[in-house]
Amino acid sequence: MSHLPGLLAATNPDLTPHPWRWVPHPEVWVMVAVLALMYLYATRVVGPKVVPPGEPIITRSQSRWYFTGLVLLWVTVDWPFHDLAEDYLYSIHMVQHLLLTWVIPPMMLMAMPEWLARLVLGRGRTYRVFRLLTLPLVAGVLYNVVFALGHLPVVVNDSIRWSAVHFTVHLVIIFSAILMWNCVCGPLKELRASLPVQCIYLFLIGVLSIIPGAWLTYSQDVVYTAYIHPWHSFWGLTTLGDQQLAGFIMRAIGGMYSGIIIIVLFFRWARELTANDDDDRRARDRERIARFRAEHPESATPSGRTGQPTPG
Repeated sequence: MSHLPGLLAATNPDLTPHPWRWVPHPEVWVMVAVLALMYLYATRVVGPKVVPPGEPIITRSQSRWYFTGLVLLWVTVDWPFHDLAEDYLYSIHMVQHLLLTWVIPPMMLMAMPEWLARLVLGRGRTYRVFRLLTLPLVAGVLYNVVFALGHLPVVVNDSIRWSAVHFTVHLVIIFSAILMWNCVCGPLKELRASLPVQCIYLFLIGVLSIIPGAWLTYSQDVVYTAYIHPWHSFWGLTTLGDQQLAGFIMRAIGGMYSGIIIIVLFFRWARELTANDDDDRRARDRERIARFRAEHPESATPSGRTGQPTPG
């Protein structure tokens, strides 16, 4: 009986995997084109009208972040990546979700100039709601709830069977990720958390993501029935092995990625503390020298030498 799936796949062409058969996704092409044109319109047409003269409308770094993120988004949701993730391997689906939550959203946030964010949010109710949703506690809880619900069997199975559900799930996950990352690298400085809070925040989010990852890794049963195929294995992976690999990717790769970001933020915080200490020490030295000269006007330097002060 163990050879039955392979025998059925060999005798029925419809049961044979075709991972490299091209599947067009015009909706993805339209989305990418619209996002590119919107960014160009905002920076080329709107920007010159609202940005004061002499200030940069957009930096080269922001432009590179945006179009690199846009290309990565295109690759992630188009053929063959999308089709491999949806029709064949849940481990590829997991990589897709990590890209859509941990890589692309921060790239897009770092690409957005401050003036554009303020223009979109305004100063009224929309700004206040966005400020509330991007508080570390609120955004962190919201992201983890969405992340957990997005990996429930009923959600995954239905999203694989129904394209509309899959699109909605991706949209909700990306939106929650944008809120989550905003306090780390958002365009509005007043909405960013301090560097130590960012480190703790990302650490807690990374720890919580280990739970579903461990559940998938150590499960001895197939959780997502939508990935049960007629063939015995695909690229050497059984359905259960693919599921366990997905859990490992979530735990290990996702944890490593968040850990690297935390280390970078920690050393940035350390540099800022060192720079602030240096500035404070120089300010104290200047104050001490000024006080000494005020108390001893006949002295040219704090060393006690008398005479006329050295010019300059």
